[in-house]
Amino acid sequence: MFRLFNTFGRKLEPFKTAANRHAAIFTCGPSVYQRAHIGNFRTFLFEDILVRYLEYSGFTVERGMAVTDIEDKAIREAEKRETTVKSLTDRNIAQFIRELKLLHMKVPHYMPRASDCVAESVGIIKKLIGKKIAYSHGGNIYFDPLKVREFGKLFGLNMSKWPKKKRRFHKDTYPGIQWNFGDFILWHGCEISEKACWDTDLGEGRPSWNVQDPSMVLRHFRGTLSAFCGGIDNLYRHHDYSLAILEAINPYPMSRFWLHGAHLFVDGQKMSKSKGNILYTDMLINKGYSAQEIRFFLMYSHYRKRLNYSDKAMKAAAERLRDFRNRVKMIGKKVGSAKPEESLLSNTLKTAFVANMDNDMSVKSAFDAMQNVLKKIDLSSLTVSQAAGIIRTLRKVDEVLQVIF
Repeated sequence: MFRLFNTFGRKLEPFKTAANRHAAIFTCGPSVYQRAHIGNFRTFLFEDILVRYLEYSGFTVERGMAVTDIEDKAIREAEKRETTVKSLTDRNIAQFIRELKLLHMKVPHYMPRASDCVAESVGIIKKLIGKKIAYSHGGNIYFDPLKVREFGKLFGLNMSKWPKKKRRFHKDTYPGIQWNFGDFILWHGCEISEKACWDTDLGEGRPSWNVQDPSMVLRHFRGTLSAFCGGIDNLYRHHDYSLAILEAINPYPMSRFWLHGAHLFVDGQKMSKSKGNILYTDMLINKGYSAQEIRFFLMYSHYRKRLNYSDKAMKAAAERLRDFRNRVKMIGKKVGSAKPEESLLSNTLKTAFVANMDNDMSVKSAFDAMQNVLKKIDLSSLTVSQAAGIIRTLRKVDEVLQVIF
């Protein structure tokens, strides 16, 4: 039975869907004011593994990914580069999709842009105003968390600490992993940039980041999602904001499962421009690593554990993958045109993979268990049919891992 750690409740739970083996999954996506780095791709990779393993396990999966193409940062970056927001974000979106494919990740069925879902954002905000959960102030529109029950329930926020004095937070995002104890913005009045304004029933302006994910979810999904995924940093503010907004206007829970991936550090430090330690895929390729080796490094650790990049760790991961692939090639040389046999060896490999993946997608444990099985195989006594059966099993496994062949 496939079990995942549900952030909502903080426990392992059997994965179940509302529909019969049909999983509806929505994930946070890139903020395309800049290029995605390998830390971003680590998050997108654990989500890719989730989709692929669900399909391996017999589910059909429908996946959406939010593309944040209009926000404070995008406006300022476009102004800095003396270009339009659309030109800036179009270029970064195209780069992002190329790198998804480079790292053997499935392109989601839906990749809505926030700028294409303004009408949905306006509709949501109008409903919230009608329920007196949202209100106008100074040309902006804000959400009052005190007007909804169990606000902060995903994070486990202690609402007794909420300040009695009214406070409003008007930026799309704030630095650091912390909570803003006050009302959060839903709609920016047309002040920051004329290029980022829409003429709507709410007046001229643009939707804030906080309402964009809900608008993109509603464009493509109805009913409770099977899973909503993102980085651990989104557990502060962002996901509880999205949950509160959607559950305030819908009569059903937003998602059955909430999954959060841990960060990637570089030599023990967070990646940042100020530290000069941001890594991109082409930087690793220029060091001689293949796209599959980069993918393997990023997934060769449990998705809920912090991963640290170092040249030594990257080299060790690449060598481990090469050893595995070389062993598989040696077995493959024995196959010829033999008909695959479902032997004890192939079943042991499959069991090693499934048992670990069923335990909260433990990719590293699954890979190590399979490698141990392969090392113990006596190639001299291996029949061609057994070899064919092993290769067939590994090809099926590689529909998930995408690093073996």
